[in-house]
Amino acid sequence: MILPAPLIPGTLQRRYKRFLADVTLDDGQEITAHCPNTGSMMGCMEPGARVWLSRSDDPKRKCPHTWELVQAREGVLVGIHTGRSNALVEEAIRSGHLPTLANPTELRREVRYGRNRSRIDLLLTLDDTPCYVEVKNVTAAVDNGVALFPDAVSTRGTRHLQELMAMVEEGHRAALVFCVQREDVTRVRPADEIDPDYGHWLRRAAESGVEILALGARVSTRDITLHRTLPVDLE
Repeated sequence: MILPAPLIPGTLQRRYKRFLADVTLDDGQEITAHCPNTGSMMGCMEPGARVWLSRSDDPKRKCPHTWELVQAREGVLVGIHTGRSNALVEEAIRSGHLPTLANPTELRREVRYGRNRSRIDLLLTLDDTPCYVEVKNVTAAVDNGVALFPDAVSTRGTRHLQELMAMVEEGHRAALVFCVQREDVTRVRPADEIDPDYGHWLRRAAESGVEILALGARVSTRDITLHRTLPVDLE
């Protein structure tokens, strides 16, 4: 995925009210940017961190700038824009970087499904069989190279797991794909210490036949590419 160009560098002052971030641009200008991430952003919102923003010319926007990347640690860029994760996973599927979901004859986004009429992120057709794919953006990691999800209690995420389980019970395929927008990790695990209920349901989903997958990204100020599969540790 090519990012909007050119990204505008700056220094994070604070992130607040979930959707706002105060940033000092490199030219000294103080601006408030939109933060497109509703999680806790654990490890990705330290004051003083280097950040990169895109800018929209839409006159209707209150905040023309959008926070795209942060340098979470030396040499490690993290994509924090959760709105880009579905497109990144779609791109990876079409490029063959997720072999178990490769070569769909049809791919649709945001399709209503299930008893609660939720929206599935991606609906694939694979060998004439529907496959319901939920995408979760991952930004949190610990020092031993393990990415964590979620970074805050996620009752919505738990509900999505239960809905995927229901699709498997009906005879369809279902998959959860963790979109890890950082390079410094080698595996993913549920953050049981943050949301034990989510970890419980993730393991139940895996046991019921939901495919639990993860993709790691190569991140630069020019583009983001999901290019490698990562193991998901459910032990």
